Amino acid sequence: MKKSDIPYVWTDKKRTFLSLPWSFTRYFLTETKLITRKGFFNIDEDEMELYKIDDKKMKFSFGQRIVGCGTIIIYSRDHDTPVKEIKSIKNARKVSDMIDQYLNSVRDKYGIRERDLIYYGGHADNDDNY
Repeated sequence: MKKSDIPYVWTDKKRTFLSLPWSFTRYFLTETKLITRKGFFNIDEDEMELYKIDDKKMKFSFGQRIVGCGTIIIYSRDHDTPVKEIKSIKNARKVSDMIDQYLNSVRDKYGIRERDLIYYGGHADNDDNY
């Protein structure tokens, strides 16, 4: 399957100096997955199923706010990547809302709610609650 055959609903590059997309890190969102691709010669690609997302938070450094960027930090039940950062992207709030929309859509499709998922450890400060 070619890259153009994958139905991405959003894609962007990590922004660098003055919000320019001079980076070899690219983010993709499909209706069911969040994909991070890094590298130029050697490419490292990480996929995260949306239904595994537990929580999100956003960071806006001073420099990012000046150029209209932000970082989304995702906490998940993914064994490979329990914490994923979508660093320095344009319209971070809009992208966060889009992730929520597709996350809820996937969970509704498969009848999964957060309480149905088993806790494997992650970002919780107090594991006694799980």
